[in-house]
Amino acid sequence: MEKITEELLQKISDFKEQFKGAYSIRENGFCTGRQSSPHIHIESKEDAPGLVIHIDSEAQDENVYIPACVTHGDVDDLVYNDFYVAEGANVTIIAGCGVHNDSEESARHNGIHRFFLGKNCHVLYKEKHIGTGTGKGLRTIDPVTDATLEENAILEMDTIQIGGVDRTTRTTRATLAAGARLTIHESLLTEYDQTASTEFEVSMDGDDSSVDLISRSVAKGNSSQQYHSCIKGNCRCTGHSECDAILVDHGTVNAAPELYAGNIDAALIHEAAIGKIAGEQIIKLRTLGLTEEEAEAKIIDGFLRG
Repeated sequence: MEKITEELLQKISDFKEQFKGAYSIRENGFCTGRQSSPHIHIESKEDAPGLVIHIDSEAQDENVYIPACVTHGDVDDLVYNDFYVAEGANVTIIAGCGVHNDSEESARHNGIHRFFLGKNCHVLYKEKHIGTGTGKGLRTIDPVTDATLEENAILEMDTIQIGGVDRTTRTTRATLAAGARLTIHESLLTEYDQTASTEFEVSMDGDDSSVDLISRSVAKGNSSQQYHSCIKGNCRCTGHSECDAILVDHGTVNAAPELYAGNIDAALIHEAAIGKIAGEQIIKLRTLGLTEEEAEAKIIDGFLRG
């Protein structure tokens, strides 16, 4: 494993010398380490690059790590990972991607993850993205997540882009059966001339299903963001969407939330706010001894951590 990979793993998955439990480490398109556990089995896909992960019902409060790293330019990594989570399982999946580029050529990772959640299972999915390096080549990360939740399944998604990614297209789609619950917290930072596009589409197809979608973003420098969410209520269900953004310098955000009620008992709510940092917040922190730049950074960090 390269030293750069170890540094990226520390940032995206809290790596400390080794992972405990089930894991698969991907480096520049190849597997550099893999281990299954008694209740979590990781195998290679037969028809495409990627993994098939089976999590059985005996998995309780267990972790599985599947980070991916790109350490130089001229890499275009594409991976397909499928997760099959059995009824009643309770697991945390730590994904994440780091792209390091010191060259003039582009570096890209595209992870396509599919989740099949059985009845009454609980999955916490943590995904952190970062770009590093001094080269002029682009650092691109394009994650795709497709999730199917059976009755009373719970999926919590915590996705963070902490900086350095020049281009990103983020797509999340989900379908929910009766009683299923989906919670998504997205935190996104762009700066310089970076661009980001986010697309959410959730369809609630079973009575008493619910979704809570919260997106917080900061656009700095000359960066730009596109945001679109669509929550569909096709039954007796509840849906909530919240989109908040802060603009700094010349950053721009185009937010287009959408709600579709296909049933008289669908209760759907959307909240949105875009604006700059309030001047009184800066002043208050400066009275505590912070510079204007330090105050701004602290406010942004608190906002994104939400």
